[in-house]
Amino acid sequence: MAATENNQLQSSIVSDLKTSHLPLSQFDEAIAQLVAKDHDLALVIERYGKPQQMKRSPGFPTLLRIILGQQVSLSAATSIFNRLHDQISEITPAKFLSIESEQLKTIGFSRQKTTYCRALAQAITTKELDLDSLDCLPDQAIRTQLTKIKGIGDWTADMYLMTALQRLDIFPSKDLAVAVATQEIKQLANRPKQAELENIAEPWRPYRAVAAMILWHHYLNRHK
Repeated sequence: MAATENNQLQSSIVSDLKTSHLPLSQFDEAIAQLVAKDHDLALVIERYGKPQQMKRSPGFPTLLRIILGQQVSLSAATSIFNRLHDQISEITPAKFLSIESEQLKTIGFSRQKTTYCRALAQAITTKELDLDSLDCLPDQAIRTQLTKIKGIGDWTADMYLMTALQRLDIFPSKDLAVAVATQEIKQLANRPKQAELENIAEPWRPYRAVAAMILWHHYLNRHK
C-alpha cells in the first residue's frame, strides 16, 4: 500500500452506504457459503447478524469521496464532502477543476487531497480514465486503470471495486480493520500481515468481498 493511502478502516465505507443492487438472494447465498466454509465467520453472523450490503453509485463523486476518506475520520471526510457539495451541487470533474485551490483549502481539502482529486478530475476530463467503461473490465484491469492516477492505490481501488462496481471477490488485504478482525476471530497471536491475510482468505473465494464485509461487521461491533 502506498504511503499516501490510509491503512485503516474508514467507517464511511459502511456507515453511509445505500442498499446494494445485488439481489438479496445472491448476498444471502454468499453468506451461506461463507458460513458453511468457515466456522469463525459463522460465529460473527451468529453474534451480530448479517452485515449490511454495501453500495455506492459508480462515478467521480464516489471515487473522490473515497479519496477524501484516506487518513481521516468519517466525520471529517463527510464534512468536507458536504461543504464541497454546497459549493457545487453537481460534483463533476469540470466543476471541481474550476474551484481555486484556496477555496478548496477553506472547504477542508489538504494540499495533498487537492492534488489527488485534481489528478483524478484531470484524468477523466482528458479521457485518460473512463469510469463509465470500467464495469466491463476484469477486476485487475480496473485496478490497473485506477492506480495509474496519482493518489489512488490498492486500498482506494478496492473500495471502489467493492462498493461502486459490486465486485464480489475483492479482498482489501491492506486494510487494518480487516487484519484486526481476522486476528480476533481466528484467535491469532499476532496481527496477520498482507500475505498471511491473503492466504487465510483463499477459501473464501469467490465471495471474499462479502467475507470482508463480515470482518468489518465484527470490527465495528467489537470496537464501537
